[in-house]
Amino acid sequence: MNKVLSIFIFIIISSVSNLALAGDDGKIKVNGKNNNGYIEVRDCFEKVNRGIFGFNQVLDKIIFKPLAKGYRIFPQPIRSGTSNALSNLGNVVTIPNNILQGQFKDAGVNSARFAINTTLGIAGIFDVASYYGLKKRDKEDYGQTFGVWGMGPGCYFVLPVLGPTTVRDSIGSVVNIIGGDAWYNVTVINDTKYFSEADYYASRLLSGVDFRAKNLESFNSLENNSVDLYASVRSLYLQDRYRKIRNIDKTTDTLSDDDWEELDTQ
Repeated sequence: MNKVLSIFIFIIISSVSNLALAGDDGKIKVNGKNNNGYIEVRDCFEKVNRGIFGFNQVLDKIIFKPLAKGYRIFPQPIRSGTSNALSNLGNVVTIPNNILQGQFKDAGVNSARFAINTTLGIAGIFDVASYYGLKKRDKEDYGQTFGVWGMGPGCYFVLPVLGPTTVRDSIGSVVNIIGGDAWYNVTVINDTKYFSEADYYASRLLSGVDFRAKNLESFNSLENNSVDLYASVRSLYLQDRYRKIRNIDKTTDTLSDDDWEELDTQ
């Protein structure tokens, strides 16, 4: 784990010199030459990124896609309950970022939702809070918080298994690892009586399978209709992150607003 983290941090540091400022119109220009209203996001490692992207595609076909198809065999109530529980768990990251971004009302709502759904909703399986009028809020993470604070996205790159990211979002992920994610702290960092490392990694794997199962047809459509799938995924990711940082309530092309939760093929 320490070696992986060291390599991860090295990649981030080596890319910091390429940090860029975001424009204001939501358009994306990869490897662009000017700042006329665009987000300048350099694909600094494109050849390597394409290789890793291809590797991830192979993994998807032999592991994640079959797992997603198998997961779909379970009845809808089971899958909905699983999604609810994973979403509820995500509040341990969203709440502190609500506070860091000055979204105090959302922080209060998410805190109440977490308390109610964890208890009355049986670990979040049932969304009881929505019944009481506490509607689900958007997810927030440390990468979004850094964006709100004015940090540019930096270089775009692709990680094995984890997929697309940027320097800013990777730094946000490191913050999670060193203490920003309460669930990670409870399961991995601290030796607790009730949870173990396996619980954390199982929840991460299940999140990936749940996401992939929701998007079987949508990903097939994206693959079939994209002249350059790598470029399409890159564009979708960067647009999605831009709009989330600015809380723009608008669907990103074929991508829904729920943090890559579902791709809209309409």
